[in-house]
Amino acid sequence: MPNPNLKENKIKRFFVAPFRNVVKLISKKSYISYQYKYITHHKLNWKNPTRYTEKLQYLRLYVYPKDPLVIKCASRVGAREYVKEKGYENLLIKTYGVFDRFEDIDFDKLPNAFALKTTHSSQMNYICFDKSKINYDELKKKFNKYLKTNYGKKTVELHYSPIKPQIIIEELMLENGKLPTEYKIHVFNGKAKSLYVVTSRGIDIRYNNYYIDWTPFDGSQFNGWKKTDYPLEKPTNFDEMIKISEDLASPFPFVRVDLYDINGTIYFSELTFTPAKGTLILDDDKCDFEMGEWLDISKYIK
Repeated sequence: MPNPNLKENKIKRFFVAPFRNVVKLISKKSYISYQYKYITHHKLNWKNPTRYTEKLQYLRLYVYPKDPLVIKCASRVGAREYVKEKGYENLLIKTYGVFDRFEDIDFDKLPNAFALKTTHSSQMNYICFDKSKINYDELKKKFNKYLKTNYGKKTVELHYSPIKPQIIIEELMLENGKLPTEYKIHVFNGKAKSLYVVTSRGIDIRYNNYYIDWTPFDGSQFNGWKKTDYPLEKPTNFDEMIKISEDLASPFPFVRVDLYDINGTIYFSELTFTPAKGTLILDDDKCDFEMGEWLDISKYIK
């Protein structure tokens, strides 16, 4: 049964929303505390965080914004450099260029299908299946707004703020004509412990949660997302995916490593350090504590 805390109090939101930016300016810590309580309905324990979601907040505010490697890897360009440095250049998706301005893109030289993404943020993207259907004025307006957005300041995920805003254009990866299945592997202190698998993107998106041994971890389903009504098969190269994920994640206390498996070939997607800003409403609250036990941030606690 989905967590009942998913139901938002719209009246409360109406009165709270106008003050969010003011609180951000006054105190980032207070803002995160209020945001966490508002979304998850739990009080955030800064002194002794035990929940997975609490520990993510601590990393979000005190650790990741001060880590140059985290900042580098939060960037789509920097993450590609890091993956290459780690010896996995073969996992990188083909790119058609990185641009400081939308106006610098020569769309005539691009293939009919491609993925347009910002380098300094999450979810500021455009998936093009047919170039002839693009409304260039609207797309330009959208990406100019994206490039002017300080994503780290907006979301208080400050490790994004130092990243140079750019546009990266990637080959559109498809499997049987559809967006491919994505494997989002959670690595805690260098050890992969769980993942969720994203299927039917762009059609009827579904999320299946598993422990790393591929047994169901349904309680960690979050934010009301739905899983498939049929079991998913474990990829034949899953052990290799785990090995790659743990290697890429080795310098960090926590990171989610996103990979594709397309017709037996592994591709790198991105590294995510604070999934959903860490404000996750899990279907089973016990899983928040279980995952919290996997994440040791004791050396960072002041």
